[in-house]
Amino acid sequence: MSPAEEEKSLPLPGRWPRASKFALSACAAAVAELVTFPLDLTKTRLQVQGEAAVRGSGAGAGQAVPYRGMLCTAAGIVQEEGLIKLWQGATPAIYRHIVYSGVRMVAYEHLRDSVLGRPEDGSFPFWKAVVGGMCAGAIGQFFASPADLVKVQMQMEGRRKLEGKPLRFRGVHHAFMKILSEGGVRGLWAGWVPNVQRAALVNMGDLTTYDSVKHFLLLNTPLVDNSVTHSVASCCSGLVAAVLGTPADVVKTRVMNQPRDKQGRGLLYKSSMDCLIQTVQGEGFMSVYKGFIPTWMRMAPWSLVFWLTYEQIRRICGVTSF
Repeated sequence: MSPAEEEKSLPLPGRWPRASKFALSACAAAVAELVTFPLDLTKTRLQVQGEAAVRGSGAGAGQAVPYRGMLCTAAGIVQEEGLIKLWQGATPAIYRHIVYSGVRMVAYEHLRDSVLGRPEDGSFPFWKAVVGGMCAGAIGQFFASPADLVKVQMQMEGRRKLEGKPLRFRGVHHAFMKILSEGGVRGLWAGWVPNVQRAALVNMGDLTTYDSVKHFLLLNTPLVDNSVTHSVASCCSGLVAAVLGTPADVVKTRVMNQPRDKQGRGLLYKSSMDCLIQTVQGEGFMSVYKGFIPTWMRMAPWSLVFWLTYEQIRRICGVTSF
C-alpha cells in the first residue's frame, strides 16, 4: 500500500489531527457555553454596576441604581426583561468559544507535545504548563476578541432599554457591521489587550491546573483516566481560573462596554491600566472581584461540562486523551 493510500485509510482524526481537535473542542465548548450562559450574563451586569467612571462622567447622574447581588440581579433580569433574556448575547458567545476554545486547545497541545516537549511518561513540569497555558489562552483570545466584544455589548442591551436608552443593535450581524463601520477593523479589537491578559490568566488557571492535576492524579494515585479523574481536575481548574481571571475580566468588560468617539477611542478609560486604577480608587480594591461568585459558579460547571464532554468526544472519535 502506498503512503497516499495508507493515509486515506486512516480515520479522520488521524488524517487531520489538529483540525479534528479544533472541531471537537469547539463542540464541547458550545455545549458548556449554552448550559452556563445565564451566569455569564449575570456576571457581566454585576461588573458594570456602580461604575465609578460613569458617575464621574455625568452619564449616570441622577440615576441612583441600588446595588444588587448575584441572585437579585438574575431575578431582576427575568422579571424586568423576561426569561429568554438570560441568553441574550449567547450567539456571539458561541461564535467566540468556537474560535477561542478551538485555537487554545490546539495551541496548548502543540506547545506541550512539540515545542516544550512532554516526556513519554506523561509528566510535565509545572512551569512549562504555565507557559503553555498562558500562551495558548492569549493566542486563542486574540483571534476571538471581535466576537467577545459583540457578546459583551449585546449583553448590556437589556439594561439600556430599561434606562430608556435606544438599543444599539438589531442582532449579531448588525452589531458586527455597526462596530466595523464606526471603528473600522481596529474597532473589532477594542479592548483586546485586557481581553488577552484575562485569557492568559484564566488559561494559566484552567489549562495548566487541569493538565497538572489530572496527570498528578494519574501518576501518584490509584485513579485511572476516567470521568472521576476528569471531574476532580476540572473542579480544581474552574476555581483557580476564577481567582486569577476575575480582576482582568472586570477590566475587560468595562473597557469593552464603554462609549467611544468617532475614532473608536474610549471616553471613560485610556487603557486597561487606567480602568484598573479608576476602579480601585473609585470603588475600592474588592471591586475588581465584582461578579466573582457568578464567575466561579459559571467556571466550575463550565469546566466540568467542557472537560467531561471534550474527553468523551475524543474517546468516541478515537483521539488520545488530553
